[in-house]
Amino acid sequence: MKRYILVLLAVFLTGFSSQAQEKNKEPKVIEVHTLKDFKRYINQDNVHVKLSPGNYQIDAAEKIRFIEITSNNAYYDLRGARFMVDTKLFSRPDLVKSDDGNSMYCAIEISGNHVTLEGLYIETYGDTPGLQSKNKMFNIVGEHVTLKDVEVRTTGSNPWGYGYLYGLGGGDVRKMNGIRVGYPAKNVKLLGCQVHMRAMGHAIFLQGAENTLIENCQVDGLLRTTDAMLAETSGYGFDKKFYAAKGNYIEGTIVAADGKILPGEIISLSEDGIRMYPEYNGHKTKNTTIKNCTVTQMRRGICTGLSTSGDTIIDCVVRDCVATGYNIGNGDTVINSSADAKYGEAFCIPYTNAKNAKVEMTILDSRNGLANTLLAKINGTGHDVVIKTADPKFIPETMAIKLSVWEGYGNFDENAKMHATDIKLDNQTETEVIKFKGTENAKIKSVGPVRAATEAENMVNDANRTKR
Repeated sequence: MKRYILVLLAVFLTGFSSQAQEKNKEPKVIEVHTLKDFKRYINQDNVHVKLSPGNYQIDAAEKIRFIEITSNNAYYDLRGARFMVDTKLFSRPDLVKSDDGNSMYCAIEISGNHVTLEGLYIETYGDTPGLQSKNKMFNIVGEHVTLKDVEVRTTGSNPWGYGYLYGLGGGDVRKMNGIRVGYPAKNVKLLGCQVHMRAMGHAIFLQGAENTLIENCQVDGLLRTTDAMLAETSGYGFDKKFYAAKGNYIEGTIVAADGKILPGEIISLSEDGIRMYPEYNGHKTKNTTIKNCTVTQMRRGICTGLSTSGDTIIDCVVRDCVATGYNIGNGDTVINSSADAKYGEAFCIPYTNAKNAKVEMTILDSRNGLANTLLAKINGTGHDVVIKTADPKFIPETMAIKLSVWEGYGNFDENAKMHATDIKLDNQTETEVIKFKGTENAKIKSVGPVRAATEAENMVNDANRTKR
């Protein structure tokens, strides 16, 4: 009897084990060798697809989202694959519009859930500008989507070579953005991705997404001096007689009050490296973590300040950005990160309604820069800020840390009451700290000198409110 029971138990366990193995069995790897065959699986669930390494041209499409991945529980292995996207597709008026109410054109959209796409290199070719400014390489709107080791290179914006001096989303400007993560996206991961911006636009940006992780990613753009622009003898700027779209301060660059482009300034040819928008159609952008990322030569490096949920930046490096290295906002936490101030302030907490940000910033070598003397600006309430550097020589003596200022990026309401209240600042550098009118209850520990702004400095500061 005992032997009979043991046999039954063995049979039961064997059957249970087989069922468990079947349940946990990974999908069979499907190897495909053409883009046409690859597209057969982008709307199928529970697939593991491997596209053969090689070059694949995308010069035809039926919809404004050229490739739509709608599958669930899918893994796409594109290591070694290179997609070449013809910019003419972004200007095709005959392509079928999307039913999500967003008219954006994009090369690849991922709307499925639990999808991983790994290893793709994708770039545009050609210089045909799109029909609108919302062109993108990737649009991610699914949940639990992972882009891993994806490399993006953008071209095809208009007018190229003048950055933001001729407007942002309107007029003649046609952008080519990198990666968008937007509502209803949740729990998206961008891991080890690279975005090379050779067009006007943002590299990585979020609109209404929740719980996004951006880790080990790299972004780079290009800078240009206004001297090089003013030396042109033909082209878009020449035809405009080198007048920008507006006067005074434009996203980190100073032009004359009448809009005349000035010598001795510098621009980014793209927009922001990693940027949060506050919301999308009423859905707030929430809880973003940016870790071990590097941004170079963009307008703003890492811009979490427009999201109000409190985001986290850890171990990041920003170099050679024009408007600011880090734009920090309400409830943000910045840990062990660094930036230079060659062309714009290393970081700013610019908004008067921002509260309780925590910042630990190391200043990188800021010598041999251009058109900037602002190391950092701090506005708002209740922030805890530590500023340090590895070498005092990294920071020119002409630079200053300023509290309660309009100068620099980020003050949009000229009727706001400028202030820096209950700020705790530990300045471990020799840089001077200047407290402008509106600075109250500041607890400042500083290696460098600390002083109140002069009456003349306060007058200049107040005049800047109308020059945004």
